[in-house]
Amino acid sequence: MELTDLTYSYCKELPPDERYNLIDQINRCSCSIPSNIAEGSGKRTNAHTAEFLTTALTSSFELETQLLICKRRGYGNNDKLENCLNSIEEVQKMIFAFREHVVHRPVSQ
Repeated sequence: MELTDLTYSYCKELPPDERYNLIDQINRCSCSIPSNIAEGSGKRTNAHTAEFLTTALTSSFELETQLLICKRRGYGNNDKLENCLNSIEEVQKMIFAFREHVVHRPVSQ
């Protein structure tokens, strides 16, 4: 959710004409990541949990791509953008490790 806060803050400084394009897409992706982690955590099977973690991971890559587009276009505050990109990398590592743990966790009886 920290990443979501960072991206929302970054988006406040993007050009207004990107409101219905990049800004909305970035905000949706950044909310999707923790939402899918939360939803997956409530599932009964490891396979279902891993599926939602995979969705969270793919949303993180989508978000990263959108932020890289912003970088190429020179949008927003560069320090905030780099902070977002660094946070995405950390989140991706954490989700991947969590998913691997879930996939290889013994099924509880």
